[in-house]
Amino acid sequence: MTDRISCINTRSARCSELSLSSPALSVLRAAPPSRGRPPAASRDDVLEAALYRYLRGERVDVRALAADLGLGRTTIYRWFGSREGLLGEVLFRAAEPLVDDARARATGSGAAALLDTFDRINRELAAAPALRQFLERERDGLRIITSSAGSVQPRMVDKITALIEDEVHAGAFVAPVEPAILGYAIVRLAEAFLFNDAVHGIRGDVERLREIEAVILGVRP
Repeated sequence: MTDRISCINTRSARCSELSLSSPALSVLRAAPPSRGRPPAASRDDVLEAALYRYLRGERVDVRALAADLGLGRTTIYRWFGSREGLLGEVLFRAAEPLVDDARARATGSGAAALLDTFDRINRELAAAPALRQFLERERDGLRIITSSAGSVQPRMVDKITALIEDEVHAGAFVAPVEPAILGYAIVRLAEAFLFNDAVHGIRGDVERLREIEAVILGVRP
Protein backbone atom coordinates (compact mmCIF):
# COMPACT_ATOMS: atom_id res chain seq x y z
CA MET A 1 0.00 0.00 0.00
CA THR A 2 2.78 2.45 0.86
CA ASP A 3 4.40 1.80 -2.54
CA ARG A 4 1.22 2.92 -4.22
CA ILE A 5 0.76 6.08 -2.14
CA SER A 6 4.42 7.04 -2.61
CA CYS A 7 3.96 6.53 -6.33
CA ILE A 8 0.98 8.86 -6.32
CA ASN A 9 2.88 11.57 -4.47
CA THR A 10 5.86 11.53 -6.83
CA ARG A 11 4.24 10.35 -10.08
CA SER A 12 7.23 8.06 -10.61
CA ALA A 13 7.61 5.43 -13.31
CA ARG A 14 6.78 2.80 -10.70
CA CYS A 15 3.14 3.76 -11.05
CA SER A 16 2.79 1.81 -14.25
CA GLU A 17 3.92 -1.35 -12.46
CA LEU A 18 1.36 -1.15 -9.65
CA SER A 19 -2.09 -2.62 -9.57
CA LEU A 20 -4.90 -0.11 -9.68
CA SER A 21 -7.18 -2.33 -7.63
CA SER A 22 -5.97 -1.18 -4.21
CA PRO A 23 -8.59 0.50 -2.00
CA ALA A 24 -5.89 3.03 -1.12
CA LEU A 25 -6.17 4.40 -4.62
CA SER A 26 -9.95 4.58 -4.76
CA VAL A 27 -10.13 8.30 -4.06
CA LEU A 28 -7.64 8.98 -6.85
CA ARG A 29 -9.22 6.67 -9.41
CA ALA A 30 -12.72 7.86 -8.80
CA ALA A 31 -14.30 10.80 -10.54
CA PRO A 32 -14.69 13.93 -8.40
CA PRO A 33 -17.80 13.74 -6.21
CA SER A 34 -20.92 14.92 -7.93
CA ARG A 35 -22.85 17.89 -6.59
CA GLY A 36 -26.09 17.32 -4.76
CA ARG A 37 -24.83 14.33 -2.80
CA PRO A 38 -27.01 13.55 0.26
CA PRO A 39 -25.69 15.12 3.49
CA ALA A 40 -24.31 11.89 4.93
CA ALA A 41 -20.64 12.54 4.31
CA SER A 42 -18.20 11.94 7.18
CA ARG A 43 -15.03 13.67 8.31
CA ASP A 44 -13.03 11.03 6.44
CA ASP A 45 -15.05 11.76 3.30
CA VAL A 46 -14.00 15.39 3.53
CA LEU A 47 -10.36 14.42 3.99
CA GLU A 48 -10.54 12.00 1.07
CA ALA A 49 -12.07 14.61 -1.22
CA ALA A 50 -9.55 17.24 -0.12
CA LEU A 51 -6.68 14.80 -0.68
CA TYR A 52 -8.05 14.10 -4.15
CA ARG A 53 -7.74 17.78 -5.00
CA TYR A 54 -4.38 18.29 -3.31
CA LEU A 55 -2.65 15.42 -5.10
CA ARG A 56 -3.79 16.86 -8.43
CA GLY A 57 -2.38 20.27 -7.67
CA GLU A 58 -5.82 21.81 -7.20
CA ARG A 59 -6.74 24.33 -4.55
CA VAL A 60 -8.59 22.83 -1.59
CA ASP A 61 -11.69 25.00 -1.51
CA VAL A 62 -13.95 24.48 1.51
CA ARG A 63 -16.98 25.93 -0.25
CA ALA A 64 -16.57 23.52 -3.18
CA LEU A 65 -15.97 20.57 -0.87
CA ALA A 66 -19.10 21.37 1.10
CA ALA A 67 -21.18 21.59 -2.07
CA ASP A 68 -19.74 18.38 -3.51
CA LEU A 69 -20.36 16.42 -0.32
CA GLY A 70 -23.71 17.90 0.58
CA LEU A 71 -22.37 19.43 3.78
CA GLY A 72 -22.47 22.87 5.30
CA ARG A 73 -19.18 24.71 5.58
CA THR A 74 -19.82 25.11 9.30
CA THR A 75 -19.71 21.32 9.64
CA ILE A 76 -16.32 21.15 7.96
CA TYR A 77 -15.02 23.97 10.12
CA ARG A 78 -16.37 22.24 13.22
CA TRP A 79 -14.45 19.08 12.29
CA PHE A 80 -11.16 20.76 11.33
CA GLY A 81 -11.30 24.15 13.05
CA SER A 82 -10.35 26.10 9.92
CA ARG A 83 -9.24 25.67 6.33
CA GLU A 84 -5.65 25.58 7.61
CA GLY A 85 -6.59 22.76 9.94
CA LEU A 86 -8.00 20.81 7.03
CA LEU A 87 -4.92 21.49 4.92
CA GLY A 88 -2.68 20.31 7.73
CA GLU A 89 -4.57 17.03 7.93
CA VAL A 90 -4.33 16.61 4.16
CA LEU A 91 -0.60 17.31 4.10
CA PHE A 92 0.11 14.80 6.83
CA ARG A 93 -2.13 12.17 5.26
CA ALA A 94 -0.15 12.58 2.01
CA ALA A 95 3.24 12.53 3.76
CA GLU A 96 2.73 9.69 6.24
CA PRO A 97 2.81 6.86 3.66
CA LEU A 98 6.05 8.29 2.27
CA VAL A 99 7.64 7.88 5.70
CA ASP A 100 6.35 4.32 6.05
CA ASP A 101 7.49 3.43 2.54
CA ALA A 102 10.95 4.92 3.12
CA ARG A 103 11.38 2.89 6.31
CA ALA A 104 10.24 -0.30 4.61
CA ARG A 105 12.75 0.20 1.78
CA ALA A 106 15.70 1.32 3.90
CA THR A 107 18.65 -1.04 4.23
CA GLY A 108 20.99 -1.75 7.09
CA SER A 109 20.39 -1.15 10.77
CA GLY A 110 21.00 1.48 13.39
CA ALA A 111 22.33 4.83 12.24
CA ALA A 112 22.81 3.62 8.66
CA ALA A 113 19.16 2.54 8.42
CA LEU A 114 17.97 5.83 9.87
CA LEU A 115 20.10 7.83 7.44
CA ASP A 116 18.83 5.79 4.51
CA THR A 117 15.25 6.27 5.70
CA PHE A 118 15.58 10.03 6.17
CA ASP A 119 17.32 10.42 2.83
CA ARG A 120 14.52 8.55 1.05
CA ILE A 121 11.89 10.71 2.78
CA ASN A 122 13.71 13.90 1.85
CA ARG A 123 14.06 12.94 -1.79
CA GLU A 124 10.41 11.95 -2.06
CA LEU A 125 9.25 15.23 -0.53
CA ALA A 126 11.61 17.28 -2.68
CA ALA A 127 10.26 15.58 -5.82
CA ALA A 128 6.56 15.62 -4.89
CA PRO A 129 4.78 17.81 -7.49
CA ALA A 130 1.65 18.30 -5.37
CA LEU A 131 3.69 19.61 -2.45
CA ARG A 132 5.64 21.97 -4.69
CA GLN A 133 2.43 23.30 -6.25
CA PHE A 134 0.89 23.71 -2.81
CA LEU A 135 3.80 25.86 -1.62
CA GLU A 136 3.70 27.95 -4.78
CA ARG A 137 -0.05 28.53 -4.52
CA GLU A 138 -0.67 28.90 -0.79
CA ARG A 139 0.61 32.11 0.78
CA ASP A 140 0.70 30.46 4.22
CA GLY A 141 1.73 27.04 2.97
CA LEU A 142 5.18 27.07 4.55
CA ARG A 143 3.79 28.11 7.91
CA ILE A 144 1.16 25.36 7.78
CA ILE A 145 3.91 22.79 7.23
CA THR A 146 6.49 24.08 9.69
CA SER A 147 4.49 25.57 12.57
CA SER A 148 5.00 23.77 15.87
CA ALA A 149 1.41 24.77 16.72
CA GLY A 150 0.02 23.12 13.58
CA SER A 151 -0.87 19.52 12.83
CA VAL A 152 1.93 18.67 10.38
CA GLN A 153 5.25 19.31 12.10
CA PRO A 154 4.42 17.78 15.53
CA ARG A 155 3.14 14.59 13.90
CA MET A 156 6.14 14.34 11.60
CA VAL A 157 8.37 14.74 14.64
CA ASP A 158 6.46 11.92 16.32
CA LYS A 159 6.91 9.70 13.25
CA ILE A 160 10.65 10.36 13.02
CA THR A 161 11.10 9.97 16.77
CA ALA A 162 9.36 6.59 16.63
CA LEU A 163 11.80 5.43 13.95
CA ILE A 164 14.74 6.49 16.10
CA GLU A 165 13.30 4.79 19.18
CA ASP A 166 12.83 1.55 17.24
CA GLU A 167 16.56 1.43 16.49
CA VAL A 168 17.44 2.38 20.06
CA HIS A 169 15.19 -0.32 21.54
CA ALA A 170 16.66 -2.86 19.12
CA GLY A 171 20.11 -2.06 20.51
CA ALA A 172 21.30 -0.96 17.07
CA PHE A 173 21.65 2.77 17.73
CA VAL A 174 22.82 4.96 20.60
CA ALA A 175 21.16 8.34 20.18
CA PRO A 176 23.48 11.30 20.84
CA VAL A 177 20.57 13.09 22.57
CA GLU A 178 17.06 12.08 23.64
CA PRO A 179 15.20 10.53 20.68
CA ALA A 180 12.47 13.19 20.84
CA ILE A 181 15.07 15.98 20.62
CA LEU A 182 16.88 14.22 17.79
CA GLY A 183 13.60 13.66 15.95
CA TYR A 184 12.73 17.34 16.26
CA ALA A 185 16.18 18.36 15.00
CA ILE A 186 15.96 16.05 11.99
CA VAL A 187 12.55 17.44 11.00
CA ARG A 188 13.58 21.07 11.46
CA LEU A 189 16.76 20.53 9.48
CA ALA A 190 14.81 18.94 6.64
CA GLU A 191 12.33 21.84 6.64
CA ALA A 192 15.16 24.33 6.19
CA PHE A 193 16.76 22.43 3.34
CA LEU A 194 13.62 21.36 1.53
CA PHE A 195 11.36 24.38 1.87
CA ASN A 196 12.70 27.35 3.70
CA ASP A 197 16.24 28.62 3.36
CA ALA A 198 16.93 30.11 -0.06
CA VAL A 199 19.21 32.75 1.45
CA HIS A 200 22.10 30.32 1.82
CA GLY A 201 21.31 28.47 -1.40
CA ILE A 202 20.37 25.23 0.32
CA ARG A 203 16.69 24.94 -0.57
CA GLY A 204 16.12 21.58 -2.22
CA ASP A 205 19.73 20.46 -1.74
CA VAL A 206 19.08 16.88 -0.63
CA GLU A 207 22.72 15.86 -1.08
CA ARG A 208 23.99 18.36 1.48
CA LEU A 209 21.07 17.56 3.73
CA ARG A 210 22.09 13.90 3.71
CA GLU A 211 25.68 14.82 4.57
CA ILE A 212 24.60 16.82 7.61
CA GLU A 213 22.20 14.12 8.77
CA ALA A 214 25.05 11.62 8.49
CA VAL A 215 27.17 13.76 10.81
CA ILE A 216 24.33 14.08 13.33
CA LEU A 217 23.70 10.34 13.30
CA GLY A 218 27.38 9.46 13.42
CA VAL A 219 27.50 7.68 10.08
CA ARG A 220 30.97 7.76 8.56
CA PRO A 221 31.33 8.35 4.79
